[in-house]
Amino acid sequence: MSSGAAAVETQGHRHRDDVGTKLGMWLFLFTELILFGGLFIVYAVYRFSHGPEFELAANELDRLVGTVNTIILLTSSLTVAMSITAIQEGKKNLTLVLVAITVVLAFAFLANKYFEWDHKILAGIYPGSPELTNKPQGVVLYFGLYFVMTGLHALHVIIGMVVLIVMMVFVKTGSIHKGSFVRLEAGALYWHLVDIIWIFLFPLFYLLH
Repeated sequence: MSSGAAAVETQGHRHRDDVGTKLGMWLFLFTELILFGGLFIVYAVYRFSHGPEFELAANELDRLVGTVNTIILLTSSLTVAMSITAIQEGKKNLTLVLVAITVVLAFAFLANKYFEWDHKILAGIYPGSPELTNKPQGVVLYFGLYFVMTGLHALHVIIGMVVLIVMMVFVKTGSIHKGSFVRLEAGALYWHLVDIIWIFLFPLFYLLH
């Protein structure tokens, strides 16, 4: 009788831990949304006051690169979501493969972003450069926001990659399994946030032409 009660208590404790983990992750995601929400408001204010100059600056960006990166991140959201289904079905190896694909896609996104930034920097378009400071104020503001917001997003992509790699270690060692996968769910939620933020950044900077 006592052992049964202990089992119930143990199950209840695990349940509360799972709920606490999910709640903590949602609260963290909310703070991230506040951070980027503030930047989006700043963008909107400057976009309203410097509309034509923002459109002129947007012509400097390659829409194809932005589109490719959008497809990459959307695909990565799919693979990380599929990894949750796989672990629920007890398919450990498939889970590892799907999370690994997500990490590879994240790396591809960063590689694209690196070459895009490198191209802009070589062209003298970066905050504080003589080339940029001689342009109209709206263009300077546009690229200032571009580098800050996409750079902050890239940092989140890197953090997300580290989180997913840690989740792979947990899956491989059996810490995450069919009966306990809330940490993988939390990691996937963070990755979905990274994707959602890009979904907003993409039209703001790349579809402004």
